[in-house]
Amino acid sequence: MKNFLIILFLLLFNIASLLAGPVYGMTVMILGDSLSTGYGLPAEAGWVNLLKQRLQALSPHYQVINVSISGETTLGGRNRIEQALKTHQPDIVIIGLGGNDGLRGASIQSIHDNLEAIIQACQRNNVTPLLAGMQLPPNYGIAYTQKFRNIYPQLAERYQLKLIPFLLAGFGDKREFFLADGIHPDIQAQKLITENVWEVLYPVLQSSYSSAQKKIPAEPAVNN
Repeated sequence: MKNFLIILFLLLFNIASLLAGPVYGMTVMILGDSLSTGYGLPAEAGWVNLLKQRLQALSPHYQVINVSISGETTLGGRNRIEQALKTHQPDIVIIGLGGNDGLRGASIQSIHDNLEAIIQACQRNNVTPLLAGMQLPPNYGIAYTQKFRNIYPQLAERYQLKLIPFLLAGFGDKREFFLADGIHPDIQAQKLITENVWEVLYPVLQSSYSSAQKKIPAEPAVNN
């Protein structure tokens, strides 16, 4: 009788699991620099944490892994990407690098090649890369800033990636959205960054579920 009850319980449990439907969730990894670490802000205030909250409003099974490092360059990201992919096994990687290279006047070719290597590593591992565009202040000269800016759409087009045109879009030229150093976004800017990322990320999530013949939960309402 005891064995019969155990078998019955397991049978009912399996049926309930099937009726519950698929688990909605993915792992999103952020590979960035101080713009993604929430430099100078409380840990919970950064855009990566806001993105995590928004994803988990869709499903508690979403994970956001932040492997960003303040001061990181594209070369540093290139050197770390394989191990990060192996360790965290993400479904999507948001690449937010290049700003520090540009501010240091690194060669356009080296920035391009390092970002390209990161993208290729993701694709080799069947991970979807998302590229976050960066821009430089005009004092770096028209020729350099334009070539730098063009790196991102060029790579996105070549590798058929979704592009966040500019991570700081909507406030990048407004001093009041930055900390005293004039480089790092303040708390009020973090929500704007989240929106810039979400605008591109959410359709990617929808596309991923559609290809798997699943239906992504409806996007939660946003309180402005």
